[in-house]
Amino acid sequence: MTNDSPSPLLTQVRDLALKARAAVPTLATEYDTVLERIDQPLRVAIAGKVKAGKSTLLNALLGEELAASDAGECTRIVTWYQYGVDYSVTGESGTDSYRLPFELENGRLDIDLEGRDHAEVGRLLIEAPSHELRSMSLIDTPGMASLSDDIAAKSADFLTPDDGSDTPVDAVIYLLRHLHATDVSFLHAFHDSEFASPSPVNCLGVLSRADEVAAGRLDAMDSARRIATRYSGDPRLRRLVQGVVPVAGLIGQASATITADDVAHMQSVADLDPGVAQIALLSVERFLNDPALELSTGEREHLLDLLGVFGLRLVESHLRNTTSDLAGVQALLRQESGIDHLADTLLTLFGGRRDTLKARSALVTIQRLVERVEHPREISSDLERVWASAHEFSELRALNVLRDSHMGLTEDQLHEAERILGGNGTELHVRLGWTDADEGDANATLLETISRWRQVGANPIAPRPVTALCDVVIRSCEGLYAQL
Repeated sequence: MTNDSPSPLLTQVRDLALKARAAVPTLATEYDTVLERIDQPLRVAIAGKVKAGKSTLLNALLGEELAASDAGECTRIVTWYQYGVDYSVTGESGTDSYRLPFELENGRLDIDLEGRDHAEVGRLLIEAPSHELRSMSLIDTPGMASLSDDIAAKSADFLTPDDGSDTPVDAVIYLLRHLHATDVSFLHAFHDSEFASPSPVNCLGVLSRADEVAAGRLDAMDSARRIATRYSGDPRLRRLVQGVVPVAGLIGQASATITADDVAHMQSVADLDPGVAQIALLSVERFLNDPALELSTGEREHLLDLLGVFGLRLVESHLRNTTSDLAGVQALLRQESGIDHLADTLLTLFGGRRDTLKARSALVTIQRLVERVEHPREISSDLERVWASAHEFSELRALNVLRDSHMGLTEDQLHEAERILGGNGTELHVRLGWTDADEGDANATLLETISRWRQVGANPIAPRPVTALCDVVIRSCEGLYAQL
């Protein structure tokens, strides 16, 4: 998402918004908001049930402990994280906005709400000079299925407004610890075949707190990856999310916050006799009370909060077998957490469609405004034309159909169609199914693919949805061919 030049589609949508603003001056403020959103980074919300690990995941992605992960007031407020040249915190209540005092120490942000209850604050806006926020604004939402109805309602109202208005986000990361019916229900609320809400193409599932799988054993992440793969193929989730990625957010966060003192304390554990250390790491209770550990109660509690049982075992094993310093432990934690894989997945799935997702969000808002206030017929016609003619939207619709129904295609045809349509990423080599090391003739590959899908579409007994899908796949291949 480093290319700052807007796509032709996004430019077309901006021109439409400018034209509509000039034609209906009474909606100038609303269209200014549309235009401002078009020029902003992609908006990605992090959602999930209470204790799913949303704030911890956000901290891991940013490499700073900017999001409160305790049970304080700030976790009950929709909080936006945007790029800024310096750190700042702004609260908003209705139409009022006000700066809030904060402390930033060792990468940890503590916000003073100045006595305000969470219900008094509509949202928090945190600006930070984080490289990750240049291309993507992240939005932390209160836990769904909270025991407090008003807290749970904040997320539901924000992500799936029932007043007919469009959602203020372009994409959603949904965290789940286990696959429950409530998770499926929430995701159904996000899904809309006409893109009025986040759809499978811009909704990614995350198997959060993956380090707790298999009781925190050293092979916990392997087990979590198998579970995530199974969830990704589950028919209930397949039509609702792009896929499911396992992440151990706690050790991902620790990779940015662990200190040299913490590593030294863990080294003292690794220096023990292997059998003694193994017993000390059997459980939380054992670690807190084992007399063999030369650590104070406060040091033990801190290490548990920082790493969890899985992280303790991981770092102890690493330090026992390798001479390592702080940088080495940080690299280990980040690699094992799955955060880098998640970041790459976000870049591939959301970043490649940045302009398409922003254009979609803008068009949804324009559609609402056209339905609310009478516009010149020319504006409505232009709006319909963009919706109908943009091949990017045809790809999104086709991907949604693929995830909702097999349509009688073979598994190989389904996977190939999804890949060509950009379901696994929009880069040429990804659409062609090549790895980074592959070399081949893109022209020949695309021509052969076009020929094969024409044959599928020409089958006289092929149902209309299949022939329509073939047309979109062929157009995608032709578009790629024209770019070569």
